[in-house]
Amino acid sequence: MPQKNRTAKGVLGGLLGLVGLSAVAGILVTATVTPALAVAGAAGSQALNMFEKLPSYLKIDAPMEPSTIYGTGKDGKPFALATFFDQNRTQVTFDQINPVMYDAVLSSEDKDFYEHGGVNLGATAKALIDNLRGTSSRGASTISQQYVKNVLVQQCEQGVLPGSEGYSDAIAQCWLDATNATGSDGIERKLQEMRYAIQIEKDYSKNEILLGYLNIASFGGTVYGIEAAANYYFSTTAAKLNVSQAATLAGIVQNPNTYRIDMKDGTTTDSEGNAVNSEADGYKLTLDRRHYVLGRMLDDGKITQAQYDKADASPIVPKIKQSSQGCAAAGNNAYFCQYAKSVVLSDPAFGDTRQERTKALYRDGLEIYTTLDMRVQEPAIIALRNRVPANYDNNYFGAAGVTVEPGTGRVLAVTQNTNFRETVSKDKAYTSIVYATDNAHGGSNGFPVGSAYKLFTLVDWLENGHSVNESINGRNQVLQMPAECAGGPITFDTKDVGNFGSNGGYTGTAMTFTRNSLNSGYFAMAAKLDICDINKVAERMGVNVADGTSTTDVNLPFNVLGDKFISPLDMAGAYATVASGGKYCTPKVIDKVLDQEGAELPVPESKCSQVLTPEVAATAAYALQGVMASGGTGSAANPWDGTPLIGKTGSHNNYSTMMIESSTKATTAVYVGRTEGREGIWGQWYNGNLLQNIRYDIARDMQAAANALLGGDAFPQPDKELTKVTYVELPSVVGMSVEDATRTLENAGFAVTVAKPIDSDEDAGMIAEQDPGAGRVTSGTTVTITPSTGKPAATAVPNVVGEKYSQAKSKIEAAGFEVAAPNCKGGDEVVAQVPTSGKAAPGSTVTLACAGGEGEGDGDGEGD
Repeated sequence: MPQKNRTAKGVLGGLLGLVGLSAVAGILVTATVTPALAVAGAAGSQALNMFEKLPSYLKIDAPMEPSTIYGTGKDGKPFALATFFDQNRTQVTFDQINPVMYDAVLSSEDKDFYEHGGVNLGATAKALIDNLRGTSSRGASTISQQYVKNVLVQQCEQGVLPGSEGYSDAIAQCWLDATNATGSDGIERKLQEMRYAIQIEKDYSKNEILLGYLNIASFGGTVYGIEAAANYYFSTTAAKLNVSQAATLAGIVQNPNTYRIDMKDGTTTDSEGNAVNSEADGYKLTLDRRHYVLGRMLDDGKITQAQYDKADASPIVPKIKQSSQGCAAAGNNAYFCQYAKSVVLSDPAFGDTRQERTKALYRDGLEIYTTLDMRVQEPAIIALRNRVPANYDNNYFGAAGVTVEPGTGRVLAVTQNTNFRETVSKDKAYTSIVYATDNAHGGSNGFPVGSAYKLFTLVDWLENGHSVNESINGRNQVLQMPAECAGGPITFDTKDVGNFGSNGGYTGTAMTFTRNSLNSGYFAMAAKLDICDINKVAERMGVNVADGTSTTDVNLPFNVLGDKFISPLDMAGAYATVASGGKYCTPKVIDKVLDQEGAELPVPESKCSQVLTPEVAATAAYALQGVMASGGTGSAANPWDGTPLIGKTGSHNNYSTMMIESSTKATTAVYVGRTEGREGIWGQWYNGNLLQNIRYDIARDMQAAANALLGGDAFPQPDKELTKVTYVELPSVVGMSVEDATRTLENAGFAVTVAKPIDSDEDAGMIAEQDPGAGRVTSGTTVTITPSTGKPAATAVPNVVGEKYSQAKSKIEAAGFEVAAPNCKGGDEVVAQVPTSGKAAPGSTVTLACAGGEGEGDGDGEGD
């Protein structure tokens, strides 16, 4: 900082310290130091040499200052969520402090501040002699020296990392080393302090030194700096301090932890153990010190007699304003704050070790701008808290919602039903665990996500070249589920899981199975894939088990339906991958970080990579849009605001539910269910809503808020190859039993219906007809099979009216019927028959009538 605001006397004093440094040292050595060190066995020349060789440059680093986490308000501007500090300090400029505060501290601590060159020689000599005698190590320090002392303490404390072994003792030792050393150590410390004080008078103006001192000084406990002290003790600012308040704070700074006025039960005790400096005694020690300060101010002409009388007569009445720190201060945004805090404490951008990152958060005065957007967050809070109580039945019923931005990974909202509290409570309405994230970023162990996990089977289906319109036998059945990494196929009966509403399943396509969330259908799809590969798809799309293990560690058929415990944030990221055209982005919660000087620092790295081809992503989105359309299982969560949406429902057993939906601009994931244990929630009501259905309403309102802010584009058209209708060979099953025919057709991917039996030449129970017949048909065709009664089928009766009898007789007999013609002869014309047409049983009789003739003959019209 440049030199400025230096007075004429200050310059003169500075010359003593700068131009005549050796002379000052000589005076000090001659007057005080040499005798002291001679006693310790050092000659005067050695003492002088030691003083001149002491370091003169003191790097004044930025003091410890709270870090602040910010979000974006509804007006689009940053607002403070929470602060974190070891030392509660807010630095101010020179003009932001009432001059009366400068008067109070100078009159009581260093009335010649603007005249000396950093060291008060006479007072220092006395202090050094007292030090040698062991009577005191305090007093005689100028403001410049006290500033040096505080800077050195800060430097020492900055070197003690939070959470390190012996942290508290090391911090206390920093203060002792800077203030209470005795004997030769004390003399050397004092000389070094003087050497630095003389130097900073060269490098900084008087006003800068005075301001630096008031910004760094301790005012008791965790309160540091005049602004924080004014705010904490009197609920005001440094600019608005009155005479009494200024004198009180100037008194506190002389012995901070003894004179502090926030401990009603006292700051110390007397020889009999009675509380001293308490509310009961009117903070007597501080009152006495304030009386001293006011007297010095009056003597120096800084205040009038009237001001003195009024201030001295007034009691000390603290108006404590607790400086809350930590995420509890963020209120309804506390769980987002806790997630952001976990990132700061775990990401290498803030330090190589946990201790270094903790130091950065609590001491470095960082301004951390997060991705939180109240335009999405506030509606999310309302949507969730209006429907889920903080404690439903004291049995770990909870809910969480998260919204992320596809293509960037920015987390726009994190909310849950409980109230934030760091300490463990028997009341399940309170917890610090962030349900939306994993164990490493908030303590949650995740939840089984149910059918929302079907996304990864769908993606693997498409990546293996299957069409979403390919027909699959999705009936309940025993399947061989491939799992190469688990040692081979696993036999699995889909009846062990079943379908919603006890549906037995059906032959359908990936489109219909996705829209209706048919479990047996998805198991059938997985049976054509590999469970290990399905779990690898989940891992590739950013999904891990919330305890930190991989989705690929365990590979079982149940994985298809989402039995692994996963965080809502991970699932949101996976669906955002589809919404962004196949690009997965790691979650991003911090946009910008500034240091105390306003310079930008590196932020946690966010990685985006193309993990799906655009064709697969577009076709998956095509199938998932059916979920949100009318008739789809997720349609109740659709806000119907015109924004194209994809989505998927999920539930696990009867205690866990999930709803995920996404536009191209925002992805929302909501969990509602047990956060611990497996107590059922199905069929239970709260505030007019079934617990298992609350997820729809919450997700709908959250997504609607995101849609209103960000909108959403149409999803890309699906790939033609991955949506094509396939043709397959339909085998003939005529002559098979109903069971064999059904099995043959279903194994070939066809749906089967059985018609009523008909008469036919086939044996009873065998298939007499099938429709359509054998040949090439579209996959998924329903085949109707008709069994035989075992009775011969009726035969068509030829119509022979108008023909010669002999010819008619031959034709009817050839059709398998008997002929009765009592009045017909060979050449007679048949004029009537019964029956005339239709069908009759083979072997039955057809009666003919003729119109005259020449008698019996051979049918050629001639007689014998």
